[in-house]
Amino acid sequence: MLTKFETKSARVKGIAFHPKRPWVLASLHNGVIQLWDYRMCTLLERFDEHDGPVRGINFHSNQPLFVSGGDDYKIKIWNYKQKKCLFTLLGHLDYIRTTFYHQEYPWIISASDDQTIRIWNWQSRTCICVLTGHNHYVMCAQFHPTEDLVVSASLDQTVRVWDISGLRKKTVAPGASGLEEHLKTPGHTDLFGQSDAIVKHVLEGHDRGVNWVAFHPTMPLIVSGADDRQVKLWRMNDSKAWEVDTCRGHYNNVSCVMFHPRQELILSNSEDKSIRVWDMSKRTGVQTFRREHDRFWVAAAHPTLNLFAAGHDSGMIVFKLERERPAYAVHGNTLYYTKERYLRMYEFGTSKDVPVMQFRRNSSRTPVYSMSYNPAENCVLLCTNASTPENCVYELHAVPKEIDSSNPEVSEGKRASGLTAVWVARNRFAVLDRTHNLLIKNLKNEVTKKVQTPPCEMIFYAGTGSLLLRDADSVTLFDVQQKRSLASVKVNKVRYVVWSADMAHVALLGKHVVAICNRNNHIKYALTNGDHGIIRTLDLPIYITRVKGSSVYCLDRECKTRVLGIDPTEFKFKLALINRKYDEVLHMVRNAKLVGQSIISYLQKKGYPEVALHFVKDEKTRFGLALECGNIEVALEAARSLDDKVCWERLGAAALTQGNHQVVEMAYQRTKNFDKLSFLYLITGNLEKLSKMTKIAEIRKDMSGQYHNALYTGDVEERIKILKSLGQGSLAYLTAATHGLSEECQEIKDTFDLDPETLPPVNPSAKLLQPPVPILQNEGNWPLLTVAKTFFEGPWLLKLVVELLLRW
Repeated sequence: MLTKFETKSARVKGIAFHPKRPWVLASLHNGVIQLWDYRMCTLLERFDEHDGPVRGINFHSNQPLFVSGGDDYKIKIWNYKQKKCLFTLLGHLDYIRTTFYHQEYPWIISASDDQTIRIWNWQSRTCICVLTGHNHYVMCAQFHPTEDLVVSASLDQTVRVWDISGLRKKTVAPGASGLEEHLKTPGHTDLFGQSDAIVKHVLEGHDRGVNWVAFHPTMPLIVSGADDRQVKLWRMNDSKAWEVDTCRGHYNNVSCVMFHPRQELILSNSEDKSIRVWDMSKRTGVQTFRREHDRFWVAAAHPTLNLFAAGHDSGMIVFKLERERPAYAVHGNTLYYTKERYLRMYEFGTSKDVPVMQFRRNSSRTPVYSMSYNPAENCVLLCTNASTPENCVYELHAVPKEIDSSNPEVSEGKRASGLTAVWVARNRFAVLDRTHNLLIKNLKNEVTKKVQTPPCEMIFYAGTGSLLLRDADSVTLFDVQQKRSLASVKVNKVRYVVWSADMAHVALLGKHVVAICNRNNHIKYALTNGDHGIIRTLDLPIYITRVKGSSVYCLDRECKTRVLGIDPTEFKFKLALINRKYDEVLHMVRNAKLVGQSIISYLQKKGYPEVALHFVKDEKTRFGLALECGNIEVALEAARSLDDKVCWERLGAAALTQGNHQVVEMAYQRTKNFDKLSFLYLITGNLEKLSKMTKIAEIRKDMSGQYHNALYTGDVEERIKILKSLGQGSLAYLTAATHGLSEECQEIKDTFDLDPETLPPVNPSAKLLQPPVPILQNEGNWPLLTVAKTFFEGPWLLKLVVELLLRW
């Protein structure tokens, strides 16, 4: 079992995979629903409108919806795009345990502690059927994937199968369905009408309450898990249902159980802190995964991918049951890989893909983890990676010289225990045994010598007579003949090793890092958070076997050979730009289509906005790039096209830093920023326009702006007029008296009937406040902000632009 992703939060009681996106929903015991991206291991959204623990949860297969049911007796329908609850379905009288969407109809099924199962039409928001019959809490209820059936599990120790064909006929095109049934059985008459849902089978066999039940996706089988610690397999037909077998092994309540969507396996989890995998045909345990302190409560399977999730006391894990990466080895122009029980051969040049031989292995459940090919002896070593070191084995097979693809030879091979096996010489291979000792064996699978090595967990091929030894945090190059370490590098948890064709360099691939090394030194790291770009978008993961020119040879998840075409121009362009190989950059601009958002953002990020500016036609992007490289003229042109207030504000701020007050004036005029415009006219000495701003403020009835402009221009009469219009007689009198306007003072006294004793005293030393008269009005822009020129502002940029224009 490979854990892909783990959350740490409250107890998880419900889980659902999105059918198309890398998302998983987790409903928590504290009432919160979390939406996670399991590939990026990030929490995307939280939904918390339930008033208690949330248990049942399920994604709709096509619509951007999910449903949840909680201990507040409510079923809620959510739109995850709008990030809100659309509506609530009310009707249950106790805790809701599970909720599921129907695969085809607009239905939701819910199971509740009120001992009922309800089917709802979520489009009409009504309950269309209530299934009664259980006499204890109903813990789970699900629709059949293709038939008109429902299965339910209850603490009354029974599993029930319900026929809901009557409900389908009644609610889904009832007229057409009734006519169709009448034509099939013209002599049949139903005197009492047809029930919406009837009990078809009652399955009794569990000794305690049943917690979970599920249909097989394609076969007439049912699986159930109960508090009696047992997992039971049932079979049914049209007339009856019966128990097939019981899987025993859990030592506490079985909380959830399901069929594997594509293999003959059953998965179950339990309050005994374990997840178990059972062989459906043999009814035996195949694999067990345990946690130290957390009980498991719920599990879910992805509908199409090899992914599963399980909720426990402190969070959730998303995991795979088995490795999907196929084992392969490349020699020259030939790819050898394993598929099912066959060794296959694929030729890169001719695309010939044929089976070479068939393996006769004891266990088909343990996949091949790695392969090592010996071209001298035409032999392969196959290593399996079981859940425990005791079960890890390797097999030595001789590849037949003459290949009969229609009837491949069956190979018995030589089989022995060992963690890893790789070739170290023409007729010798090394085996790391379960005690982590290194053994050298011959082609007869006999031990020729034992070698003392530094502690290691895995070994990799490193050329004739050499191995790479991996421990938890480093990789060591080890000479098997001299029995000594040659070099070492610190790299955590290396999973794969890829050598160059001349064996001069090696790539050590870990989970988060790629280390490029030679035989003596570490060269450099390639980190996941470093510079990157998209070469090609893939619908599903692939496993690359070779890259040659613009072709990528790979194996997909179905272990089929594929050849994908790629365009390497973008990353070559970036590399040339970083290495300052400008002639190569110019050549790529001449001969390749590089105009795109990725190239623009890359040039902007790397400090070449002036180059990116010439690639862009979108005015909004041009505006941002022009501001970044200080090109006010281009920014002004783009702002005129966009005519957006935010753009004009940004342009005004940028132009002000460069002293381009003419552009600043235009920006303030477009945004109607009259206060800043008045101050601009003041500092540039434009008294004529400042007087006009006073008139504009008067027309706009902006008394504050009008008064400020009067202050800027030194217009005392205007200030007195404004104060009089506002009814401020005392301030108008004080302003007139301070500036020696005696006639105006008397008029104000008479107009406002001011009492001489209450008038404010005039400062005898007051002087007339007038702004200084500008000596010379500033007609031009003041010195601009200095912007350092880059290499691209020289003749090279001109050449690049000319080439670009010629292409367009």
